[in-house]
Amino acid sequence: MVVGAHQSHYLPWLRYFEKIARCDAFVVLDDIQYSKNGWQNRNKVKGANGATLLTVPVHAPLGEVINRVTIDNRVNWRRKHWATIQQCYSRAPYADTHVPFFEATYAREWGLLHELNRHMFEYYLEALEIRTPIHYSSEMKTPGEATARLVNAVKAVGGTAYYSGAYALDAYLDADTLVAAGIELVLQEWTAPVYSQLHGEFIPDLAIIDLLMNCGPDARSILLGAREHAT
Repeated sequence: MVVGAHQSHYLPWLRYFEKIARCDAFVVLDDIQYSKNGWQNRNKVKGANGATLLTVPVHAPLGEVINRVTIDNRVNWRRKHWATIQQCYSRAPYADTHVPFFEATYAREWGLLHELNRHMFEYYLEALEIRTPIHYSSEMKTPGEATARLVNAVKAVGGTAYYSGAYALDAYLDADTLVAAGIELVLQEWTAPVYSQLHGEFIPDLAIIDLLMNCGPDARSILLGAREHAT
């Protein structure tokens, strides 16, 4: 049984969902330390002038965990993000399908970054028809730090293998700890798929909203066909 894990993200990119779709279970790491320069609160969409970074402003004291990070609503970020999404995707082939969700989401005021991310995350999974069981680390309360905690999380959901991005080996993942615990390490083979986009030359590795708006019901097959593009 293959298990994946990752921090919760705002507007996650395609490889995030490819990982989930190829796992038998997935753990959202929502109670680990927030990374100020990471992607928990930002990602890129594509407009007429190319890639645009959308960032949710937050209050995140040093050492704060992700699910306690609050949104700075003194800044009218919701209006900006919604206006940018309209500009980028109002003419997309599947705008009528997805625009109502985003309009309603940005009409609400959000207090916690994790609540916003989880709300959007559940929508993306449904739109992509990904049925992988999802677990939240804050609800699992598995002990340990770093890779030791991942091992415990994988075992807690019945996993025998851990599906990881290759970058994790250089950043934080201790492969020896996995092997010692009897957990097989499976590395994600990712090449960004090329699909039909608005606004000129193709840009890879954008937020999942770009794929959904442009490709609609074909998004899942494009996402899972990414591996074949490398062969």
